[in-house]
Amino acid sequence: MNSTKKSLKVTFLGTGTSQGVPMIASKDPVCLSTDQKDKRLRSSVLISWDEKNYVIDCGPDFRQQMLREEVMLINGVLFTHEHADHVGGIDDLRPYCYKIGEMPIYLNERTLRSLEKRFEYIFSVENRYPGAPSVTPTIVDKEPFFIDDVEIMPIEVIHGRLPVTAFRIQDFAYLTDVKYITDTEKAKLKDLDVLVVNALRIDEHPTHFNLEEALAFVEEIKPKRAYFTHISHKLGFHREVSEKLPNNVFLAYDGLSIEV
Repeated sequence: MNSTKKSLKVTFLGTGTSQGVPMIASKDPVCLSTDQKDKRLRSSVLISWDEKNYVIDCGPDFRQQMLREEVMLINGVLFTHEHADHVGGIDDLRPYCYKIGEMPIYLNERTLRSLEKRFEYIFSVENRYPGAPSVTPTIVDKEPFFIDDVEIMPIEVIHGRLPVTAFRIQDFAYLTDVKYITDTEKAKLKDLDVLVVNALRIDEHPTHFNLEEALAFVEEIKPKRAYFTHISHKLGFHREVSEKLPNNVFLAYDGLSIEV
């Protein structure tokens, strides 16, 4: 199948780390901020083309994100990995399944096996709950695949010891929960218009890029624009951090929409 170049609209549904910002029970100044750009739901993006909508990850804030953005239709979900902040909203796919029937989901085999255990009532053939969302899994590895006539390139990144699937869609790439990436996988990120990548905090972290590592990665990959996501309160105030970034690097925030 030949890939067709599409105009993409990307909406950041959430830009926070696994606990969100503000974090429960925290008196950190960033958690107490009144700036809406310092309030971050769990990380996810909505990618739209040709009046179709696809989300990358479906975390525990998915319902709230869909209501906020008034999303009337989802045509598929791409999952990066099985951690709760990336899959916890899968049950809230139900209203969209009522509209389209079985929801296509795209994920690696390890993530599917995890979901089959944790959400047995959705995936079980024998014991499936009749009100559960209906999903149709497609296993992805390192080879490109197509959604409609748009080519999707999976990219393996390492999150601590866990392989995570990132995705390149045309000249846009979304990488989350990255700590390490091989040169082979980096080669898939050439000539990007937009790179989205995690920048968790100022101090080093064992399983995520910190700000210094994220900036170095952007310098190496050289996209036209870069946006940081999967941000904790320990990165600092949105306004203060933004003022220190290079001209082509931005802190994403919940509700931000960009064209690619």
